[in-house]
Amino acid sequence: MKKKFLAVALSLGMVAATTPLSVQANQQWAQDAKFKHVLLISIDGMHSVDLLNCTEGLTDINGGAPYCPNMALLRAAGVNYLETSTSKPSDSFPGLTAIVSGGSPRAEGVFYDVSYDRSLAPPTKTTGNGVAGGTCEVGSFTGTTTEYEEGIDYNKNLLNGGAPSGDGDARSINPNFLPRDPANDCKPVYPWNFVRTNTIFTVVHQAGGYAAWSDKHPAYSSVSGPQAGGGTLPQNLDDFYAPEINSIPVSLPGIKPAGQDICNPIADPNFSTNPALSGLGAYTDSFVAIKCYDTLKVNGVLNQIAGYNHNRSVTTGKVPTVFGMNFQAVSVGQKLIEPNVATGGYLDNIGTPTPELLSEIGFVDYAIGQFVSALKKAGAYDSTLIIITAKHGQSPIDSVRYTRITKTGPVTTSPANILDAQSCLPLSESPSNPTGIGPTEDDVSLLWLNSSCTTEDAVALLEKQSPATDNIAGIGEIFSGPSLRTSFNPPGLPPAADPRSPDIIVTPNIGVTYSGSTAKLAEHGGFSHDDTNVMMLLSNPSFQAKTVTSPVETMQVAPTILKALGLDPYSLEAVRQEHTELLPGLQF
Repeated sequence: MKKKFLAVALSLGMVAATTPLSVQANQQWAQDAKFKHVLLISIDGMHSVDLLNCTEGLTDINGGAPYCPNMALLRAAGVNYLETSTSKPSDSFPGLTAIVSGGSPRAEGVFYDVSYDRSLAPPTKTTGNGVAGGTCEVGSFTGTTTEYEEGIDYNKNLLNGGAPSGDGDARSINPNFLPRDPANDCKPVYPWNFVRTNTIFTVVHQAGGYAAWSDKHPAYSSVSGPQAGGGTLPQNLDDFYAPEINSIPVSLPGIKPAGQDICNPIADPNFSTNPALSGLGAYTDSFVAIKCYDTLKVNGVLNQIAGYNHNRSVTTGKVPTVFGMNFQAVSVGQKLIEPNVATGGYLDNIGTPTPELLSEIGFVDYAIGQFVSALKKAGAYDSTLIIITAKHGQSPIDSVRYTRITKTGPVTTSPANILDAQSCLPLSESPSNPTGIGPTEDDVSLLWLNSSCTTEDAVALLEKQSPATDNIAGIGEIFSGPSLRTSFNPPGLPPAADPRSPDIIVTPNIGVTYSGSTAKLAEHGGFSHDDTNVMMLLSNPSFQAKTVTSPVETMQVAPTILKALGLDPYSLEAVRQEHTELLPGLQF
């Protein structure tokens, strides 16, 4: 059975050859490469228009002068791509995977933080977010919801994820909360083995370079890429730091976002130093707390530039070869409705930020200025390629178009609720499961069916119960069958299909979300322009300012990074599978 699944995976392009084409060549580190370092930054949610507005200025803000001066300076010595698209779905997990692997969900099998795999078995124990534990029998492919976010931490309420040691890294992952693989002796599937191909960190580390990354969940150690023989820690990351973003906020002594002493205690009326009394359940619940959280990672990157690991417990004596972090502050500024404080988002369709979003953009820009100053101090600025992009956008920019689907009927409902009423969904994906994690729905709906409903019958239900003339589910477009296979592998079990592809994907009308949250006025995950169009800026003092208007994708970042470092882009398995091209307009 194991051989059968592997053969099918290879035929679908779901996994690649285990040995990259150019490992031997890559190990002969390219001494004459123009760039010795790549600093990769994801400003989650940052649209292309956000960069235009903040680097060129808007009449009603800052007297018309740029309100992100540091990014304006980088743009003046950079290549700016206006038509950049993220992965589809535009969730953080596939979005990040695309950036570091060069592969889409078709190649990587990564659709969402929480998705479904027909070939895996449930975790040993119920996760922190409610994916039910169950049994696993070797060779029996029952299917399970898969979770790669805070729910697999030992303790999702703690900033370090509850690890017995460590300050927020892969040691925070509880293997009992991971899905298991019946084709591999029911072993837990760690995040780095859930993705199907290697990454830039794999190639750089194996070539003798120093690879480091910081992100929002310990689960995002997935960027290390698959490793033979298992292992409980990612082998291709020399330094990984991921304090849990969805933990309960605490005071952070010594943390000063943009030089402001606002984190000890957190300067938010909803914050309490007693976690049991705090009105903040996560750092994403506060315009201030999110700056404190992101600053933890900013400080880590500054330490790495100075020749240490992220917390200065190890002296490396060098700037990493490839390193960076994600910022969450702009995403929070775009969508948060914080009780007793303010509402974020935009003031109009051209992307004029509210004061709250403006503050978050300013904070991120200040931090980028800190990175530039640190690189100059380390004598590494000229030899560093700085890449700033985003895992995902956010929809809608025109905030007044936001439409929240909150009810299960009779006024409004979601696609998952429509199908669940006819018992079409697996229990772990069912919105009526009182203890489960629920369906995968934000401003997209990913639907995996059980054996009681065919795809054709399920689509007919969606069309009948939410017709275009009385669209109670806000459905914009339904993808299934051939229309789904234009972007993804065919759904189902081997020998002819991909166990992770949804049976149906529903993209709603612009502004519609299915999250049900009253604390948000935007979301991401879908296929719309606001969801997928993000900033992309590559900068180095040797560059002449240039704007590229031809369409590009964030998955082109990965091979471009290797090329910049003098390594072989075709060392990336997904690049070979999907023929991912380098970003245009560059000369290395």
